Amino acid sequence: MTVATSNKPLKLDLPVVLFMVIVHGGALFALLPSNFSWAAVGIAVFLHWVTGGLGITLGFHRLITHRSFQTPKLIEYFLVLCGTLSCQGGVTEWVGMHRFHHLHSDQDQDPHDSKRGFWWSHMGWMLFDIPMRDQVPRFTKDINDDPVYQFFNKYFIPLQIALAGVLYAIGGWPFVVWGVFVRLIAVFHCTWLVNSATHMFGYQSHESNDNSRNCWWVALLTYGEGWHNNHHAYQHSARHGLQWWEIDMTWMTIQFLQALGLASKVKLASKD
Repeated sequence: MTVATSNKPLKLDLPVVLFMVIVHGGALFALLPSNFSWAAVGIAVFLHWVTGGLGITLGFHRLITHRSFQTPKLIEYFLVLCGTLSCQGGVTEWVGMHRFHHLHSDQDQDPHDSKRGFWWSHMGWMLFDIPMRDQVPRFTKDINDDPVYQFFNKYFIPLQIALAGVLYAIGGWPFVVWGVFVRLIAVFHCTWLVNSATHMFGYQSHESNDNSRNCWWVALLTYGEGWHNNHHAYQHSARHGLQWWEIDMTWMTIQFLQALGLASKVKLASKD
């Protein structure tokens, strides 16, 4: 199967397609009564916060992609590990593609251009071998040579398997089904809503030269990432929820780290 973008046909990325089928298929085993327990659900919710909240939102996005604050290297590496366990590809590609997105938001070059529809911007784009991936190295020069980043970038699948082994040892198959498969697809789709829903639904507080919007329900699901128009207007701000009603749990986490002396040089939106 192929799809055209910028008048050029794209081929399916079969390994990614197979991975998505396996993960979504594995989550279906949660429907079996034998795989249900409240402890397993609790593990899924906890790991959703660790991998989606601390890992993707705080680590991959606000710390590494935008460098909106600084933290000791050990804390940075811990957050990279948390993000790696979200299994959204290697950290280098994640950061590079997101920086590329901001440079060309809602333009033809944007990997998940929202003008191509909800499905494409939500997950369709990652199922194809898009040419933007070739440009990732030039957008990640600050992390390309770091051996820790290289390790996490290369071994994100084995690390997920190792996590599954730990969960199996603790709680058997219910912990694996909920703590890996269900949790992965929940984090996947919550993260992808920032690419899709927040470029289609909500309100705009600032002129950002794209379709980014502030969407309260996405913000609740993604620990504050749904205040997307604010973010596109002030890309390097550690705080995305700029109004008192715009609840931003990740900003609260950064404030907590700052109080502990573990976050410094915190960047905020201009008062202008």
